[in-house]
Amino acid sequence: MLNITFLDLSASIGLVATIVLTFNFLLGMMISTTYKKHKYWKSLPKRIKQINVYNLHNWTAYFALLLVLLHPLFLLFDKTTKFKLIDIFFPINAPTQKVFVTLGTLSMFALMIVVITTQKVIRDKMSFRAWKNIHLISYATAMLFVVHGIVMDPLLKNRPVDIFDAEKVVSELCLVVLLVATYLRYKFHTKTKNV
Repeated sequence: MLNITFLDLSASIGLVATIVLTFNFLLGMMISTTYKKHKYWKSLPKRIKQINVYNLHNWTAYFALLLVLLHPLFLLFDKTTKFKLIDIFFPINAPTQKVFVTLGTLSMFALMIVVITTQKVIRDKMSFRAWKNIHLISYATAMLFVVHGIVMDPLLKNRPVDIFDAEKVVSELCLVVLLVATYLRYKFHTKTKNV
């Protein structure tokens, strides 16, 4: 029989959240370009081109937010972690790895702000520039959640980072994907700005 703890569930949910957030980030970058005009998009099979990328981006954001909120909540049910609800929202007194827990908390709050301000009721009350600037928080958020995943000890025992641990490798790959995508998006922006 499997002996899965709440700590294991929390770690697994955090890892899935990292993957979903990375995918969501890539979709957001795609939306911010004229991807439908690009030859690569036009060469894709019809079934893929029929996907509503905007809706997929929104729904993956909601799913990611759900995972991000569940991730720390499972820590509350594992007595070995000694986490309290206050430690999740104000990690100054977190029982372990305060700085790295803070990265996760900041990432969670930033994601909440981005998702909330994307809601039509709120977005319609903002200027496009204000909404866009808030949405640009996503770049920092992406780096925060990936670094949080890389440096946190999955057992919360302050062990040194094992960069070859399978969970860490997934987060590291997400980091590489995000960095490359950010670089390419920047190059696209400067190229289209100069045209």
